[in-house]
Amino acid sequence: MSLPAALARNVGRRYLLRPQSTSTSLGRRSLFTIIHQGHEGWRLSFGRNPVKLEPGLRLMLPLYHTVQEVDMRERSVNITDLASFTSDNVPVLISGSLFFRVRNSYHACFSVDDFTSNVRNIGTSAVRSVIGVFSYDDVISDRNKINNQLHAVIGGSIEKWGVDCTRFEIQNFKPSNREVEKQLELQMAAERDRRKQLLDTQALVNVAEGHKQRTILESEGALQSQLNRAAGQKQKLIIESEGSMEAARNEGKALALQIEVVAKTLANGTGAPTEKDRTMALTALVELKRLEQLRAIANGSGNSTYFFGDAAKGVAGDAYNIDNMEKWKSSISGRKGPALDQTAV
Repeated sequence: MSLPAALARNVGRRYLLRPQSTSTSLGRRSLFTIIHQGHEGWRLSFGRNPVKLEPGLRLMLPLYHTVQEVDMRERSVNITDLASFTSDNVPVLISGSLFFRVRNSYHACFSVDDFTSNVRNIGTSAVRSVIGVFSYDDVISDRNKINNQLHAVIGGSIEKWGVDCTRFEIQNFKPSNREVEKQLELQMAAERDRRKQLLDTQALVNVAEGHKQRTILESEGALQSQLNRAAGQKQKLIIESEGSMEAARNEGKALALQIEVVAKTLANGTGAPTEKDRTMALTALVELKRLEQLRAIANGSGNSTYFFGDAAKGVAGDAYNIDNMEKWKSSISGRKGPALDQTAV
């Protein structure tokens, strides 16, 4: 093999095996360049006429071509110990990470110089601006809201460079000096005491409200109980009166039937009983009832003596006497022990 061929082969092998830098501008020149996976390249001819290069082995003529390679993967820049002020004038130190991804490699190469540094500067400025809108307590309690606000502000600023802001995450947030931290601790302690007093007061109010509701419910329950008892008593009286009415009606029917049977018996089958037969039947039934009552009085355990005069005679008088006898019979049945002598005229 001749010396020129060997030199050419060694030079080509050296160009093929040389690793390529991932920076935005490749200063070293070679016959070939390698665009890595996840990257895009732009080849310029004497500094103009850009041609997009996909991942793989690509031609690059020395002095004639210039290649810029752009990382299309998601990356992040760290912003550490950034001094800022909240809306309530509290000096704080903020640390966070800004995540971004190149969407359009052409604009990232030719619309801005060193887009990574500019993204960092935009992120720093946006953090100071957004933190100045929120109070210290808001930053402590709701970081997601601040992250979303930063994402919107930064994304709108770097979109024209072909770069998208995927998210911003606040990692650390603290007062800038110890004196401010002590003041904030005292403020938070006072706020906790205030909230505790509010909770205690609300608890007492809830207890009083509970007693009030209990008293109201008990009074309503007592009132309803009385109404229920009154309604029950009323219904009981109505039912008892209806029962008494029905019993009287049945007794009247039974008495009329007895009178009719006795009157037919007195008529001896000669035909329909007359009013005289019915009157005699009624008188006989009254006498039987009287005898039954007298028998009950005679068999009673009391030693009372009763005198029945002739003042009440006739059918009406008999009914009166029967009623009195029923009363006397009830009084004798309910009496216990020896009874005093009584005289009834």
